[in-house]
Amino acid sequence: MKKSNLRRDNIIQLLLTLVIAVLLVFISSHIYYRVDLTSEKRYSLSVSTRQILNELASPVFVQIYLDGEMPVGFKKLRRSVKDMLDEFRIQSGKKVIYEFIDPFDFNSQEEKKEMMETLYEKGLQPINIHDRDEEGGVSQKMVFPGMIMNYNGMEMTVNILENNPAQSPAQNLNNSIEGLEYKMIQVIQNLSADTIYNIAFLEGHGELDEFSVGDITYELAKYYNVDRGVMGGKLNILDKYAALIIAKPELRFSEADKFVIDQYIMNGGRVLWLLDAVEVRSDSLQSAGSTAGLYRPLNLVDQLFKYGVRVNPKIVQDQQCSIIPINIALVGQQPRFSPVPWIYFPLLTPFNNHPVTKNLNLIKSEYINTLDTVGAIPGIKKNYLLYTSKFSRLISPPVRISLEELKNPPAPKEFNVSHLPVAILLEGSFESVFKNRPTDRYIGEMKYQIIEKSVPTKMIVVADGDIIRNEVRHTATRDIPLPLGQDRYTKQIYGNKDFILNSVNYLIDDINLMNIRSKELKLRLLNKERIKKEQFKWKLINVVFPVIFIIIFGVLVVLIRKRKYTRVGV
Repeated sequence: MKKSNLRRDNIIQLLLTLVIAVLLVFISSHIYYRVDLTSEKRYSLSVSTRQILNELASPVFVQIYLDGEMPVGFKKLRRSVKDMLDEFRIQSGKKVIYEFIDPFDFNSQEEKKEMMETLYEKGLQPINIHDRDEEGGVSQKMVFPGMIMNYNGMEMTVNILENNPAQSPAQNLNNSIEGLEYKMIQVIQNLSADTIYNIAFLEGHGELDEFSVGDITYELAKYYNVDRGVMGGKLNILDKYAALIIAKPELRFSEADKFVIDQYIMNGGRVLWLLDAVEVRSDSLQSAGSTAGLYRPLNLVDQLFKYGVRVNPKIVQDQQCSIIPINIALVGQQPRFSPVPWIYFPLLTPFNNHPVTKNLNLIKSEYINTLDTVGAIPGIKKNYLLYTSKFSRLISPPVRISLEELKNPPAPKEFNVSHLPVAILLEGSFESVFKNRPTDRYIGEMKYQIIEKSVPTKMIVVADGDIIRNEVRHTATRDIPLPLGQDRYTKQIYGNKDFILNSVNYLIDDINLMNIRSKELKLRLLNKERIKKEQFKWKLINVVFPVIFIIIFGVLVVLIRKRKYTRVGV
């Protein structure tokens, strides 16, 4: 009797267990809940990201070319990409579909070469890495740390590796992981957006031509409709543009054009100003060995002052600088160029605690000026974005700039000013520079009520027009823009392109997407010496101890059950 009751109880217990298990599986398939216990909330998506993913109308297909044999650091990056895509997939209701692909998993070299060429043409940037094994051997491998996203037949590439030469490989990988959410959701947002914003490069005041900004125009065109044009004093001509780029003007602005820009800002328009307050002709330096630095009056001083900033007409010299090629051949010999540091070409440091400049490489600049803020203006928030090194000095125009300075450079003690600001972000409600001024001649016969206080808006002012300028290679048939930020002689890539892209994205961003770039993950590096010294102990603990524990646990369970059922039988 007791045995039959025991058997019945066991069957009931088994059935209840199965029912509970089925219910749990059913509930878990319909309700997904996760808790992010990491201190920096690395697995928590931002509000903006969740909103974009929730509104996806069609699936996003993602191909990640980060698979196969890789160093440990890249395996960690791959795992982080997978974790982030899993979060995207869950938040989007399984509309983010992804696969990892090994781009070198082919039998023939021809197929491998064809795949590499295809990925490169699509915009994925390969890198060569040196992998060191435990025995100290070094092997070289190529990796494509990137992905291609497809939405409704439209494709965009995402290069996920940050490659800042000033930082260690471990820090670059950590920065890459930090930036994953922003890079991925930015592309998804761009692919799925119903509206494509318009931006414009201003013309008519000697601004950089389309070849000199060709590379950044190409990059911006991936996200925006990009135009170029002259205002001609026409009111409301800028209204359809989300942002205006003023790139290195050389001629004075008329009051009519200033009024158009001012009222554009008052209506919420965003402006990226890239200005030179001192004119320096580099071509004269190369041809004649010297040039002059002269004050360049653009007639913008009062307008920028009203908005809260002033571009100082002084030239910066900095010991942290890029190079210039100098002909070292004797007279009558074939030209021989040698690169030498040129203190008029500072390498600017990005402010690392702002979404626009976080984790950027140094910024290449030429004959830059500095900025000052105009006291505290109520309702205006100011953030410096770029600054010089701690070994800088200032010279005032008019000044002669000569290659002879390379033979007799200033003494180190003369570089006695530090961290001069070169770029600033202004946010808030600006007051019109035309407030309490007659404006009838700018309005004409239009019925227009001047706006004296802007709605909340943003602008970025940079005291160097060359930051956005790319070099141009001239051939017999055409002019070819070179990559922005590339040093033409060392081929090193600086952070200019990312800075301009981030600046425009931040100006236009109304859903705080750029703030995702502020995400910070702590870099927790293992002690390699200790790992090497204690690896046997930890392998023993991780491999042998769990097996011993399971054996002991199993023996105890058997003994307890045997004792229990022996008593029942009795």
